[in-house]
Amino acid sequence: MSAKTRVLIVDDSASVRQTLTRVLEADPDIEVIGAASDPFMAAKKIRDDIPDVITLDVEMPQMDGITFLRKLMSQHPIPVVMCSSLTEAGSETLMQALEAGAVDIILKPKIGAADHLAEIGDNIRHVVKAAAKARLGNLRRNRTAAPMAPQGKLTADAVLPPPTGRAMAKTTEMIVCVGASTGGTEALREMLEKLPANAPGMVIVQHMPEKFTAAFAKRLNTLCEVEVKEAADGDAVLRGHVLIAPGGDQHTLVERRGARYHVSVRPGPLVSRHRPSVDVLFRSAARAAGANAMGVIMTGMGDDGARGMEEMHNAGAFTVAQDEATSIVFGMPKEAIARGGVDRVLALDHIAREIMAAQARF
Repeated sequence: MSAKTRVLIVDDSASVRQTLTRVLEADPDIEVIGAASDPFMAAKKIRDDIPDVITLDVEMPQMDGITFLRKLMSQHPIPVVMCSSLTEAGSETLMQALEAGAVDIILKPKIGAADHLAEIGDNIRHVVKAAAKARLGNLRRNRTAAPMAPQGKLTADAVLPPPTGRAMAKTTEMIVCVGASTGGTEALREMLEKLPANAPGMVIVQHMPEKFTAAFAKRLNTLCEVEVKEAADGDAVLRGHVLIAPGGDQHTLVERRGARYHVSVRPGPLVSRHRPSVDVLFRSAARAAGANAMGVIMTGMGDDGARGMEEMHNAGAFTVAQDEATSIVFGMPKEAIARGGVDRVLALDHIAREIMAAQARF
């Protein structure tokens, strides 16, 4: 791979191709090497010049994006980021794309909406650069750099004050808080499918656009013994239930009410470049649950969750990071390990077992 991240844009809309090119090339470390209006043109361009990343539209003439993605993954695997409009129907299709081998999802930019482009531009560039680092060998075949540090990146201080350090009274239930980003959708599926119906209550932040989190939770609920749903403000964190933080303009936090834990879903600024942020979830768990919590940080680029995991560790929580060998992108776990907040580093297929072992020790 060259010093720059080389991108091929595949979209049937000329205006979208132009806008995406402008958004991506605002980063001097990204080069758009070409654009194609359909998969057949894209295939010809790939034969001449192999990109580091492909952004791929779902709805296109002659061949849809999912079919092209499956062919690409079987013949010449290249990191693919799916580009989709913000619709519920589209979000269901995107779940198929992730299972077929797509690394991540970005929202299709709104043409001419300067405020919208300013808000999502940094995220698009971040996702594309993360995809370029993805280890495609870690994607399930049968389911056919240093993190960026923009100026003024907010920490969890923007949403919650730091933990007080006071020990939390022991409860009869433990809770698990999980953070993931690039490659996390399939990693989470693998982990959750291994959990029994009596697994501890769990809250997950997976970096994903609005509406896609609801489709993701719905899909997981059909595959797992635990009950999975998109979190809503006030939901209780219960044994055998998994709450997925909604994407969009809100953060998801854990709060304690008596001996029970609930989630609070509230608006807030981007933290560690994300909303919802893993750092915010983990800090809330450190404050509200302390040693009653377990923290898990999984595959993803950047450092979201590293500070929060250190705070959970210091508050007495048991903390686990996914190892490099099984991570699609070993960014977030690496940063958490470097800060000294991780008790154990485990392969993906051992994490569910460790969660149940921790519950047995609780």
